[in-house]
Amino acid sequence: MTDAHIANPSLADQGVLRLDWAAREMPTLREISARFSTERPLQDVRCTACLHVTAETANLMLTLKAGGADVRLCASNPLSTQDDIAAALVERHGIPVFAIKGEDDATYYEHIDAALNFGPSLGPQLTMDDGADVVARLHSGRRDLLPGVKGGTEETTTGVIRLRALAESGQLAYPIVAVNDAETKHFFDNRYGTGQSTLDGVIRATNLLLAGKVLVVAGYGWCGKGVAMRGRGMGARIVVTEVEPTRALEAVMDGFEVLPMAAAAAVGDLFITVTGDKHVIDEQHFAAMKDGAIIANSGHFNVEINTQALKDMALEGSPRELRPFVDEYRLPLDGGAGSKSVHLLADGRLVNLSAAEGHPPSVMDMSFANQALAAEYLITSPPEGPPRVVEVPLALDRQVAQIKLAAMGVRIDTLTAEQEHYLNSWEVGT
Repeated sequence: MTDAHIANPSLADQGVLRLDWAAREMPTLREISARFSTERPLQDVRCTACLHVTAETANLMLTLKAGGADVRLCASNPLSTQDDIAAALVERHGIPVFAIKGEDDATYYEHIDAALNFGPSLGPQLTMDDGADVVARLHSGRRDLLPGVKGGTEETTTGVIRLRALAESGQLAYPIVAVNDAETKHFFDNRYGTGQSTLDGVIRATNLLLAGKVLVVAGYGWCGKGVAMRGRGMGARIVVTEVEPTRALEAVMDGFEVLPMAAAAAVGDLFITVTGDKHVIDEQHFAAMKDGAIIANSGHFNVEINTQALKDMALEGSPRELRPFVDEYRLPLDGGAGSKSVHLLADGRLVNLSAAEGHPPSVMDMSFANQALAAEYLITSPPEGPPRVVEVPLALDRQVAQIKLAAMGVRIDTLTAEQEHYLNSWEVGT
């Protein structure tokens, strides 16, 4: 494979315009990039990034390059690549990209290998993941490259879960910063970003009016909270499904109905999964759904919806593409008398990136600022001790928030010396 594999180099000019448009809404990353270009903290650091190839990601890649890094980028999802952005990075900025929207699974993994190869027996010193696929590849088929890796970052809840399992088994070979767990990431990206972009993807794919519909949100973590909040704001009646009692209680206290999926399946018009788990919507749920139900996923991997079971249940001639990213499955009714339609969006993959453009740049500004600062931290002040999943240092998290507030023109108070002393004293009234 050549030093880039993209769909269409002639899309570069279009990609540059979109990249620059996104940059207008990313002042935090822009400030970090300006400092990086002067200080060069990542000089000659080889970095493999497996992320969604979007305009926002492109601005992160340019920030890393400004810091001196040698970056190679591949997609973290076969359907999320924006081909014009890939072309802009390759043709206008000289960053090797291995990503084509709609690539098959074999090509997807070939692209990961290509992004890991910096030369004969030469791999990355730093990895950036959105789902831990690069880490998984290094720890399975490319263990020869592990000794050279100094650290990595992980962007998603799903990826952090995988990495913690790897660390607990004693097999994690290098430290990885859980960027997903930074407050300026999951409070905003997962809630406001996922909430808006998921419904954007559903509406672009279906032109559905949410007002008056029953929206079933599977999972009430930060992403589920965002989807439920935005769905309610557009007039939908929200039903939440959960397995964790505290989150279920929180959903009830937030004013939402909570049901098991077996019960929710019969009443939902639209289903959105955001759990990070497998087969959250399964065969028995498809059977219970009403005619015309729409199913979408906004969790990282396309396993939350059991698409194989849906295909196995479907009548001959299914699926039928009704619109881009909308496949109709005809399912037999109980007793074999007649049939009903169930509609799957984006083949069960991330609907916000498959059918739309993903999170708005303003929210990704904070997530990718965390990525850039975490990369600098791993190279200049690497964590001591055995390889483990590392939290984003609180100072970096607060730095991102401070820069973002300043860019928004928001001022906040600071503690007086008296207040500082009071908060750090154990004696009341001192």
